[in-house]
Amino acid sequence: MTTQQQVSGIHHPEGRHYEVRGRRLWVETEGSGEPVLLLSGLGPAGSHLVFHPFFSALAETHQVVYVDLYGRGRSDAPGELSEITFQDDVADVAALIEALGLGPVHVYGFSYGGLLGQALALDHAHLVRTLVLANSLHSPEMWQLNHANINRELAHQAPEVWARIQELRAQGLVSTDEALREQFAAATKLVRFYHPDNASLLLNEPGARNMELYPVFVGADVDFIIGGEVARIPDFRPRLKEITARTLVLAGRFDRALYPKLQHDFVVHAPQFEFRILERSGSFGHVEEPETLFALLREFWKAG
Repeated sequence: MTTQQQVSGIHHPEGRHYEVRGRRLWVETEGSGEPVLLLSGLGPAGSHLVFHPFFSALAETHQVVYVDLYGRGRSDAPGELSEITFQDDVADVAALIEALGLGPVHVYGFSYGGLLGQALALDHAHLVRTLVLANSLHSPEMWQLNHANINRELAHQAPEVWARIQELRAQGLVSTDEALREQFAAATKLVRFYHPDNASLLLNEPGARNMELYPVFVGADVDFIIGGEVARIPDFRPRLKEITARTLVLAGRFDRALYPKLQHDFVVHAPQFEFRILERSGSFGHVEEPETLFALLREFWKAG
């Protein structure tokens, strides 16, 4: 057991570092069967921890592969966080699949991970067997709408919190300053979950999220205007029809940031995609409806 596991008390499957493109990425695997590669979200700064312990149930029938992207979780980090780019994340994951010798794999892209999944399916199609886009995005424009929706919901559901946000902004603070981050944290339970108490099911441990990377990658005032590397991510809508891998888009009925209507936009641009709504979930289907989700995934992969 690693020191980090001893501190957090969280069980991690067997893991090790793999060197790809001159950098070491942390990978954990469990189970056997067709490989499923999990690409995480929580913005671009989260680690694979967002999938623990829920996806261990999927390891009963599949080989589940967890990865920390460069500069996140237990993977190596650069001297300058500005060196971390979307295109490098894509190249790293493609090289990792090759290094693991597992391709083609089922790719499950959650949030930011879904953007990586789209790029992989388009530019490294031989590595992707199927693609699942779970509460994900197709463009910087959609990322901006995500925050606009959160702000509107927060203003309506927690006006006292929204008033404090406006006061702090009037003082010159931007949304990634600590005082404002604390206020925006109130939106997570209200906007991202079917039942607010389910937010407590998300695990945390030291290093689980690189908060120094977050403002560099998304822009310091991201809750109002995206910037940084996120603004340079491609708009995938014009190319979605080119994806040949069988693709499933998952939406949470109670996701009030990336509404089901926004998720359905994927199918508008790529009619070959399949679309399903999880009826008792917000953004985190694997947290709120794991049994329903995994039954759906097994059915999807079996048919693929």
